[in-house]
Amino acid sequence: MKLKLFTTILLANLAVAAQAQKADTAQVIVHYKFTHVRDTTARDKPLNENMVLLVGRNASAYKSYDRKLREEQMRRSVMEQVNSGSTNFKLTSPGGPMGPNIEYYQYPNDNKFYINERVVNNYVIEEAMPAPAWKITADTSTIKGLACQKATTHFKGRDYTAWFCADLPYRVGPWKLNGLPGLIVEAYDAKKEVLFNFDGLEKVDPTAKATNEADQLSATGRTIIVGAMGGDGNQNPNVIALPKNAIKTTPKELSELKEIMRKDPQAFMQSQIAAMGGGRSFSMNSGGAAGSPVISSVSVQRAPAGTAAVINNPIELPEKGAKK
Repeated sequence: MKLKLFTTILLANLAVAAQAQKADTAQVIVHYKFTHVRDTTARDKPLNENMVLLVGRNASAYKSYDRKLREEQMRRSVMEQVNSGSTNFKLTSPGGPMGPNIEYYQYPNDNKFYINERVVNNYVIEEAMPAPAWKITADTSTIKGLACQKATTHFKGRDYTAWFCADLPYRVGPWKLNGLPGLIVEAYDAKKEVLFNFDGLEKVDPTAKATNEADQLSATGRTIIVGAMGGDGNQNPNVIALPKNAIKTTPKELSELKEIMRKDPQAFMQSQIAAMGGGRSFSMNSGGAAGSPVISSVSVQRAPAGTAAVINNPIELPEKGAKK
């Protein structure tokens, strides 16, 4: 009964968040090497993940670069099998440890902040715009050719040091960090348990066209729709926009959904398919050119799962004296 009610709520909120903000286009892409000591009993085995910050005129999006590469590997695998003429498809989800499938969207001009988390479907939570209280110091440093200035703050239970570049007039940064008079190039907490290390910056060519893989696949005579592999519905990777198929939710509802997934995976998958009208399930159509081979089978496999990550040191810590 609870699952049915939960699905009804999700359907009611479907795609509401995606219409909340206008799409923007990245002007620069900032690369970070993110390190997080999630388990204090195994400090020599932190989470390491390559991240990117897409920075536009009015918005920014912070997401995992590693995860996008793995999804691209899966898409390429599909294309290779299609082009080979195979009728038996095998999809393997690349393995390896990764952080939560979460993206952060900042809209400073509108004072809006969104968190998108994919749990089969995309779920969007709206939060108050983070507002770290920065103290800008006179200290300066050059980080990979960028002239930077130091700032400090206490934010989300940790003492952070950040280096920002005033020559890049964007008041954003990685994760939930923002509000300095220049792009936050690097940041880390006092214990060096959370680090955002600058790994390069590239300017976006506004005239470059994104490759439309759907058109390439259609040209083979078959159309492949693999909703379960992810994606946000934006074919241009430089577009900053909330997923078009996003479902607006709350932290409490999302936590309850994850608990349902843990206790009853089959019921969870049914609720996800219902929430998206079936559009997120794996589907294939073979109605292309005459004589195109019929797709006879699809095998979806996951890479062997490793040991579940221990997280006793979340990135956001409770403030001392705060009520639990």
